Amino acid sequence: MRNFLRAIGRGLALLLGALIAFGSGAWGALALWYQLPGGVALRSLGAALWAAAVLALFALALLRRAWWPLGGYALLYALLLAWWSSIAPRGDHAWADDVARLLTGEVRGSVVTLHNVRDFAWRSDNDYDAHWDTQRYDLDRLVSADAVLSHWGSAAIAHAMISFGFDDGRHLVFSVEIRKRRGQQFSSIGGFFKDFEAILIAAPESDLIRVRTNVRGEYDYLYPLAISRTTMRALFLSYVDKANRLAARPAFYNTVTSNCASMVYRMARQLDPGLPLDPRLLFTGYLPGYLYKIGALDHRLTLQQWNAQARITERARASRPGEDFSAAIRAPRR
Repeated sequence: MRNFLRAIGRGLALLLGALIAFGSGAWGALALWYQLPGGVALRSLGAALWAAAVLALFALALLRRAWWPLGGYALLYALLLAWWSSIAPRGDHAWADDVARLLTGEVRGSVVTLHNVRDFAWRSDNDYDAHWDTQRYDLDRLVSADAVLSHWGSAAIAHAMISFGFDDGRHLVFSVEIRKRRGQQFSSIGGFFKDFEAILIAAPESDLIRVRTNVRGEYDYLYPLAISRTTMRALFLSYVDKANRLAARPAFYNTVTSNCASMVYRMARQLDPGLPLDPRLLFTGYLPGYLYKIGALDHRLTLQQWNAQARITERARASRPGEDFSAAIRAPRR
């Protein structure tokens, strides 16, 4: 019986070791693939050599029943982590046009002056009229805040934005996005491996929402938030503060810990420290259920009714050039 238990213990230890080797080895290979300087050939070679070294060291540990190969791997992994921690975000890449400028803001009393507000006229992802502007917003005239979710594939995943409305009819959307370099494409895996810096974009709905519905073929939903004007104002100022901090100190985008929803959650927690964590902050396609749970959506409607009412895609695509886009997407359904 004792020998049987020892055999089970050794088997479990081997299984645990194999899982550690696979997990840490795969992470290291991907880290080298995404962050080694040089072209595809050099990055592929670095990732392959790392994988070969991991397999060789663990094979030696098993075949010779020795611990020194594991010690060698621990040292190798520590060197990899030291290199990894030295990789810092930068602000001097050749950025794509739509993320070329950083948003900053100044607050004087109730008036916020925002620099580098984006206002592109999009015909396609590669055909647009680029325009950046300085805009002033009086927070005493702030009357609404809407959560906007944009779906492009899985029902579980959506891009989350907040749109603020003013009594003069203007709407300004804030969106946390990746700051792409020229020619770079988004990758959710790359988002785990410091492949993108983060940027906060402020733009009218005719830019940030329309490009998703009318150009990229995404499906958007708009949920009016049931929050006080005081909370709206504080949330708006949190975005301005975040923009200024990103402009002063670049930060990496992370698919889980620093994405469109998690950043909004951290800002909202500054207003209400009691906001609960929830898996729907990761699976952002289900974020309306979280908003309903915490009372940010009016409970006079059911969640199902909100989801049906919130869809704006068809109205966005039916809007005409020169039309008030924000009014068009909020027009009553026919």
